[in-house]
Amino acid sequence: MGITRFTNCSLALPDGSLRRSDLFIDTDSGKIISGQAHFFSTRQPVDRTIHLQGNILAPGYIDAQINGAFGVDFSSIDEGDATYLKRLNEVSRRIVETGTTSYVPTIITQRKELYQKLLPLLRPRSAPDGAHVLGYHAEGPFLIPEKKGAHEESFLLDASQGIKSWEEVYGAAALDQEGVKIVTAAPDVEGVLECIKPAVERGVTVSIGHSNAPVDVAAKAVSLGASWVTHLFNAMPQMHHRDPGVIGTLGAQDESQRPFYGLIVDGIHVHPNAVRLAYDCHPEGAVLVTDAMSLMDPRLPDGKHEWRDGRYIVRDGLRLYIEGTSTLAGSAISLDHCVRNLASFTSIPLSKAIQCATWNVAQMLGGDVAKRKGALLEGRDADLVVLDRDGFLQSTWVMGKEVYTL
Repeated sequence: MGITRFTNCSLALPDGSLRRSDLFIDTDSGKIISGQAHFFSTRQPVDRTIHLQGNILAPGYIDAQINGAFGVDFSSIDEGDATYLKRLNEVSRRIVETGTTSYVPTIITQRKELYQKLLPLLRPRSAPDGAHVLGYHAEGPFLIPEKKGAHEESFLLDASQGIKSWEEVYGAAALDQEGVKIVTAAPDVEGVLECIKPAVERGVTVSIGHSNAPVDVAAKAVSLGASWVTHLFNAMPQMHHRDPGVIGTLGAQDESQRPFYGLIVDGIHVHPNAVRLAYDCHPEGAVLVTDAMSLMDPRLPDGKHEWRDGRYIVRDGLRLYIEGTSTLAGSAISLDHCVRNLASFTSIPLSKAIQCATWNVAQMLGGDVAKRKGALLEGRDADLVVLDRDGFLQSTWVMGKEVYTL
């Protein structure tokens, strides 16, 4: 196909603004290029021009916390490696329907022996005509039982041997493997604070979550290298004026010690007013996540659905909860819906909400992802979404190729 030019559009920029401009991509390399450089080096016209009729052209969305989707549970490997990878590819092909072009499959607390089977499978990979898998997110098992949420308490562990405890569970090779590696852990669990620095030195993104930590312990975790908070407000004490806990890290006087934080903006996990408070406090750290489960499928009816370990999840619209309880069990929302909700809940421009599903996420993940994803900049991957002015998806592009259109 060669060089494609997008015109008559507004580009969503890394600073959260919109700029009326054209964008050029090389569909052979899958990269964003400079249109001016192309013309002066080749003196050739572009091969294809796409008129976007005033719509928004944005980077593809990145989901750093997603437990499953479209009937697939990323924490289940019962049918073997080949079937697991096949189902992962199925999710990658379907999830582009929501504007997500990259994601980090999240493994919730499991039996200890399963991690070393699952994590090696979650290296960077791309399905034909689908989204990129960036790596893994291990949410647990080093969590506080009192804030376990939907995690199975009998599988929770401490880290009394420091980083050796993590190596025994995840595998030393998984902590060193290529790609995104996120570990959600509670700094108030024995030994977790001692794990943070050596894990970060190995390229792991450490996130604070499922924790009762007072603010001084949470701040200590950040100072040691923890750079994210998993689903802010959920599975942690609510803020008290004398001890604001994990949430209080967003108000650190030294802004460099304010971590990124995940928000599930479905109107269920977090009240719109709380979303607004968090965003207003630290907009640069806001990272939209779905925390979606296998029940995230617009075609799936409400009702009781089998989950795992003899437990069932009840779906009621976007709300998912464990049968017989009021405990939320992830969500059924898509990332494009979260973007629209954030703009609505906070009264910010849509372009600012887009920033929280693109640029902010890539910066939080760091490494190669921060250099290749999340921005419409020359040399970056041509993972794109076309949105109308209300944020509804019109088409999705992965590495310069259209993979979904409305």
